[in-house]
Amino acid sequence: MSFKDSFENYKRAFRHKLSGLEALPQLAFLGLLVGLLTSAVILLFRLFIELPLMYFLPGGDPENFEGLSQFMRAVLPISGAIIIACIWYRLKISQRKVGVALVIERLNYHQGYISFKSMMTQFVGGILTILSGQSAGREGPAVHLGAACSSLMGRYFNLPNNSIRILISCGTAAAISASFNTPIAGVIFAMEVVMMEYTIAGFTPVILASVAAAVLSQAVYGNEPAFLVPQLYMNSLIEIPYIIICGIAIGIVSAAFIGLIKKTIQFSRVNIFYRILLAGGLTGLCAMYLPEIMGIGYDTVNQTLLGQVGLLLLFTIAIGKIVITGISVGLGMPSGLVGPILFIGACVGGIFGVLAELFMPSIASSPGFYAMLGMGAMMGAALQAPLAALLALLELTQNPNIIMPGMLIIVVSSMISSEVFKQQSIFLSILKVQGIDFNNSPVVQALRRVSVGAIMSRQFVTANKTLSFPEAQEMLRQEPKYILINNSEGKPVSMLPTVDLAHYLEEQQLTFDQAEKSDQNINDAMIDLFEIPAQRKDLSSLYFQATLQEALDRFSETKTDILFVERTSGPYISRVLGVLHRSDVENYYQYKRK
Repeated sequence: MSFKDSFENYKRAFRHKLSGLEALPQLAFLGLLVGLLTSAVILLFRLFIELPLMYFLPGGDPENFEGLSQFMRAVLPISGAIIIACIWYRLKISQRKVGVALVIERLNYHQGYISFKSMMTQFVGGILTILSGQSAGREGPAVHLGAACSSLMGRYFNLPNNSIRILISCGTAAAISASFNTPIAGVIFAMEVVMMEYTIAGFTPVILASVAAAVLSQAVYGNEPAFLVPQLYMNSLIEIPYIIICGIAIGIVSAAFIGLIKKTIQFSRVNIFYRILLAGGLTGLCAMYLPEIMGIGYDTVNQTLLGQVGLLLLFTIAIGKIVITGISVGLGMPSGLVGPILFIGACVGGIFGVLAELFMPSIASSPGFYAMLGMGAMMGAALQAPLAALLALLELTQNPNIIMPGMLIIVVSSMISSEVFKQQSIFLSILKVQGIDFNNSPVVQALRRVSVGAIMSRQFVTANKTLSFPEAQEMLRQEPKYILINNSEGKPVSMLPTVDLAHYLEEQQLTFDQAEKSDQNINDAMIDLFEIPAQRKDLSSLYFQATLQEALDRFSETKTDILFVERTSGPYISRVLGVLHRSDVENYYQYKRK
């Protein structure tokens, strides 16, 4: 056997192993590759953003939009909006979608398939929004890029769709890990926000991807966290009621922010060119007086954490960031949302910190303490991801003293947003306004984790419509369970249980014996598989990468009970790999549930 044949056999065995749930070593290896690939792409993305800004902005600071003149602060967002509008106008509506919301949509409706064009659209759009000073973050684009890298790698190797789902989770975790230097929060973000499920098999590859991305990111940017966090602690338990009030306020702010985006999306029928121009114009107008809202804004967040921003300015930039970001995203500007969410949370928390210092100076904790709590609370409420928010707080502060008050404020803000104002995650809310809602029940989740290759039957043979008695006997010696009957084009169209053919041959044995004794050629007596008494079933096709959930959807769509599973290796070249019954899928889930 040649090396090429051996390698092809290994790839087939590798793909077959990935079709089931017991493929931990293979998934771990892929997760490591995804982590390194995603981190490299994110580093390239940041490089394309930071290098031009370092040359353009005063002082060589890639976030110093405040150093620009008032005129430039107005012109820059408008100029960027014109460029983005020209690009977005030429794209189809389906190609304009970017960010975490797109990843969730592709994961649940398109088996995680993200095209290279979508990846490049996000790459270019994310760079242009930040370079032009739009109110945007880089983490949402990073998640899109990480998920796209994972999807493209999975499709390149023709991996089953259930494994591509896990790879996208790996890419998401790696993106957050590389962006914030928070590997644990990256893992939980991927599971809680994007996948919306926790699986034992999924944790190991996702953890490896997150660690690999963090290592590569630290090799370039060092091991410092994304924010300059001083030593933070709660001075007194008397502050607990005040922290609860702060959580309630942030829950209300989160619900208002999501509501603003949902209302603005309703103007999507207006030409995209004018919508993006309007978003850029509003940003430029606001930036003339509040340059802090421009770009990522992490320099302002750092100042807030250090207690260097006054009460009036905090209040003003919080309102400005909420309004400009909400309207811009709703109008179609390809802006990331995770960064602005943290910015808004830091400002609102900082407001409560400054007020605490004013009214109870002897017992109040620092404004930076409340700003950090506000970041976690806003993240938990807007993303409906309390655990990811809590772990982000812990990793950013590297201080266990933040855990108890962080747990309290995150739970309060999340419940206010979800239970009082009935708001879903900001990404699910965006999808719902766009008319996309999906079933995330435990049954659907379980079926999406397994590929059809794991349970399909390989005990089959294919045959033409007619065959001779010796050919039928030879077919039975192979002991198949099913016979797939091909049409004139060589495509299976019907399924015949082998036992029915065996019964027919047994009944006709005497006739064939007599023909043989009378010196007649028994090959002249042909058997028509469409005519013999049998329980024939119509067939429909399904591709090998499909999950069990896709198989159920295919059963419903075609009104058939049996599918033949095939793999396409080229134009008009396909190979049947197995047979799948509807009962196989139903029995699999019932068995696994017990």
